[in-house]
Amino acid sequence: MLKSVARLLILSIVAASSFGQLAVAAQERIGRVQVMVSPDHADWTYEVGQAVRFRITALQDSHPLKGAMVSYKIGAEMMPPTIEKTAVPVGEGITIEAGTMQEPGFLRCIATVEMNGRSYRGIATAGFAPEKIQPTTNDPTDFDAFWKAGKDELAKLPINAKLTLLPDSSTPSVNTYHVSLQNIGGSQVYGILCEPKTEGKYPALLRVPGAGVRSYDGMVEMAEKGIITFEIGIHGLPVILAEQVYDSLRLGALAGYPTFNLDNRNRYYYRRVYLGCVRANDFLTSLPRWNGKDLVVTGGSQGGALSIVTAALDARVKGLAAYYPALADLTGYLKGRAGGWPHVFRATGADSHRSPEKIETSKYYDVVNFARRLRVPGIYTWGYNDETCPPTSMYAAYNVISAQKKLLLQLEIGHSGTPEMSERIDRWLEAFLKTGQVN
Repeated sequence: MLKSVARLLILSIVAASSFGQLAVAAQERIGRVQVMVSPDHADWTYEVGQAVRFRITALQDSHPLKGAMVSYKIGAEMMPPTIEKTAVPVGEGITIEAGTMQEPGFLRCIATVEMNGRSYRGIATAGFAPEKIQPTTNDPTDFDAFWKAGKDELAKLPINAKLTLLPDSSTPSVNTYHVSLQNIGGSQVYGILCEPKTEGKYPALLRVPGAGVRSYDGMVEMAEKGIITFEIGIHGLPVILAEQVYDSLRLGALAGYPTFNLDNRNRYYYRRVYLGCVRANDFLTSLPRWNGKDLVVTGGSQGGALSIVTAALDARVKGLAAYYPALADLTGYLKGRAGGWPHVFRATGADSHRSPEKIETSKYYDVVNFARRLRVPGIYTWGYNDETCPPTSMYAAYNVISAQKKLLLQLEIGHSGTPEMSERIDRWLEAFLKTGQVN
């Protein structure tokens, strides 16, 4: 009996050992694959005519990916590549002589690696004297008269504000409301107001939205710091509907809205939007708890554009914070370089918007021409790798600003932000609203 038990134990140990060996032999390494691209200047910035070299590495678990083949393209951002290579062994990393640019702008390297049926992508963008980039769009002689007429039209309409308390979104220290306001053309501006409950006078902050069609929650956390906040939508829709409503509109009736009526400056989609931002300020400055002097505006992408536009149109705005602003230097593509989102003049075929009427209309809505008119301090941020709002277009606007300004660069960031960036800008906004000082 004891011999039988011993024999069974031995067989079990052998079997377990064999299974363990099989398990080890069957292990498959699946790790994170990264394609890293970097220019040879730590600040990613060069003088015109200065050569740039890009370094490409493919990593798995932070070590070189053995046997990887890389394909890469190099050219001015958003333009066809001037250098293109496929299936190059990347090994421990390769360095590419990418040449230079003969005028201010951005040169971009995009590298891809195929692995296990998936494609991995890396990108880096070298800036050439970006502080010298000048806009391609013109400043219409009647620009100010055009927008004065729009504001005069708006001023004739009562605000007609309607507030609905949102108990589930309110907190012990903040009341949250869904708000509707009367806008031009029989339309409405909708948004979320967050107001401190404690009696007193407070500064105000308007947040304007990025592109898309969606609901909004408001800026409760900022309101808890003693700031009245108002976050608006732009489409004349309530901002607390079910998400499927916005999805249906985004894919249907509002698909392509940035080009609606672009051939007519008086009917273009953004006329109602730009004036709606002023109407939002009419509401904020009418609130009994507003302190009567401090008002700022902020937003990202389309909202970055609207921040600049609103601050330029409305003298009540005392400062702005714009994240990677869109709608800047739209005509860049007509001059052979990148233009701003929504890239209306990029296409040259059947879908082209390059008619004289549309080009002329764009000048009245281009962020560059509002940036020329800014008179208040602002903080701005973007990255060199932004493929939605090309840095060429953003610098074209930034470089014509004569007001006090500060730029926070996040070189390798694309069309997004980081927690560090958001915290820095929130600190700027809070300090500016409460002290009137920029930092």
